[in-house]
Amino acid sequence: MSRVAGLLLAAGGGRRFGMPKALVPFGGGLLVEHALVALGGCDPVVVVLGAGADEVPPLEATVVRNPDWATGMGSSLRVGLAALPADADAVVVLTVDTPGVTRAAVDRLAALAHPDALARASYAGVPGHPVLLGRAHWPGVAAAAHGDTGARPYLRAHPVLDVPCADVADGTDADHPHDLPGNRGEHN
Repeated sequence: MSRVAGLLLAAGGGRRFGMPKALVPFGGGLLVEHALVALGGCDPVVVVLGAGADEVPPLEATVVRNPDWATGMGSSLRVGLAALPADADAVVVLTVDTPGVTRAAVDRLAALAHPDALARASYAGVPGHPVLLGRAHWPGVAAAAHGDTGARPYLRAHPVLDVPCADVADGTDADHPHDLPGNRGEHN
């Protein structure tokens, strides 16, 4: 059985949101704590913090800090990949601003884990998070991750398995407070 780590990118300042997204109240806790629930089947889980890191309560995860968080998601992805254990076969990468991603979506990707895996969730044909990166891809992803693009350039240049997840999750990014579930004018 493959060992699948989880990587939560939660270092950004949330300029458009108005505050660091890791510190956004959501679901009776913080957005960062909510995202950890989705990664609950991964071992270990690494959280990359930056802006507001001193205000984040203790988390049940390995926490690493990105001193260069202001340069964008690419630096956080590099810091997170470098913190993963040597015996992990793959990692499921999730961003803190996708509160509709569920553990079921993470588990669906994690089930495909092996050192050569490269897969991402898709929602009605649109690629999104989480993303599964096999160990063989980590050096290439780290080299391509610059600015705020994360793994996108690497994924564009390689064959990626799109895994439909709309039946178990919502991959919408919460770039503004009105993007959070419950704030979109939805009716239950």
